[in-house]
Amino acid sequence: MSFHDVEIDALAGGPANLAQYRGKAVLVVNVASKCGLTPQYAALEELHERFAPRGFTVLGVPCNQFMGQEPGTAEEIATFCSATYGVTFPLTEKTDVNGAQRHALYAGLVDTADASGHSGDIRWNFEKFLITPDGTVSARFSPQTEPDAPEVVTAIEAALPA
Repeated sequence: MSFHDVEIDALAGGPANLAQYRGKAVLVVNVASKCGLTPQYAALEELHERFAPRGFTVLGVPCNQFMGQEPGTAEEIATFCSATYGVTFPLTEKTDVNGAQRHALYAGLVDTADASGHSGDIRWNFEKFLITPDGTVSARFSPQTEPDAPEVVTAIEAALPA
């Protein structure tokens, strides 16, 4: 199943419609509001704003599987992201990224290895996957890799539609 064919709801309800990202590069990130890495939201928003005019978006996927660091309701998550970090990029419903209830979105991502060779289960909040305009996964970045790290920016620039 292609990234674009996965069904997932938006944080605000209703389908997130991943098909709308055909022809665009997408950075999929499992996010949390009460994590030591939460300040990455600021750099994610900067990437989104910087590259959106060139066919790019960040897609945040709230997840509460790592020490309960995303306990809020959809409304609380949306308010926190907007008020604290000015987030304008889309967010999906709160989703499991590991285990028996792993969402189909992540089932299609976790086989991709990062630069250190890690594939499989998501290790922590803010693990990042770069999706190319044709819907394939081109890169995976560890949670500790900052969204604006040179290797992430270079990969995004390479994945942008021509």
